[in-house]
Amino acid sequence: MKRTLAAVFLVVCLFPVVWAETALQQAEELYRQGKFSAALGIYETELKKAPNDPYLYYNIGNCYFKMGSKGLAAANYYRAFKLDPRDSDIRHNVTLALESGGERFIPTGIPAVLHKAFFYLSYAELKGLTFVFLWLFCTLGGIWLIKRKWGKLCLASAVILLLTSGWFYIRHTLEQQSLAVIASPVAEIRSGPGTNFPASASVAQGHLVTLQDSKDAWYEVIVKSQGIKGWVEQSAVEKI
Repeated sequence: MKRTLAAVFLVVCLFPVVWAETALQQAEELYRQGKFSAALGIYETELKKAPNDPYLYYNIGNCYFKMGSKGLAAANYYRAFKLDPRDSDIRHNVTLALESGGERFIPTGIPAVLHKAFFYLSYAELKGLTFVFLWLFCTLGGIWLIKRKWGKLCLASAVILLLTSGWFYIRHTLEQQSLAVIASPVAEIRSGPGTNFPASASVAQGHLVTLQDSKDAWYEVIVKSQGIKGWVEQSAVEKI
């Protein structure tokens, strides 16, 4: 009886894992067969169970790219990049998707090596590292105040904490920006939130925009790569 219960318990515990592997294998096979929409449906279902899995976003981006939706592909690649910025395939594909829409992933004038170094750690990793060095500095500082020992170590930890905190502050500032990607084939940028306002420009899918405000079914956006500011329909963009 005990063995039977143990076996049942093991099956119940392992079933979700086995089912997930089977579903992903099925999605990969559908993708290889060129059935991108069907594969996309499975990946999006799995994403609901694991919303912080960068490789699900990556595979969703691949499906959208193959289906011709470069804007949605770029948005999902970018989500994957934020979770795992060190993955070379993710970095390559987000660059490719954005460039196919006329956008640059690495800002003009920034060396690629510096960009990679700056985004070597994910936001969550950098936050954790900053708190580790804060704890270390407080610990060493307390020891130095009480016993007057390890002063050089305390100073070194203070310098590292200062550098890490500055790095984290800049990343935090960037993280607070509300980014989106133009997802429709062409989005009209208007002078106000409505079709009764004149269109000042048109932006193709794949361009990054920063969301500034919202009203009704419209977003006020800045298209940095083109120096444009205006209003666009919310249905035309995909928030990252």
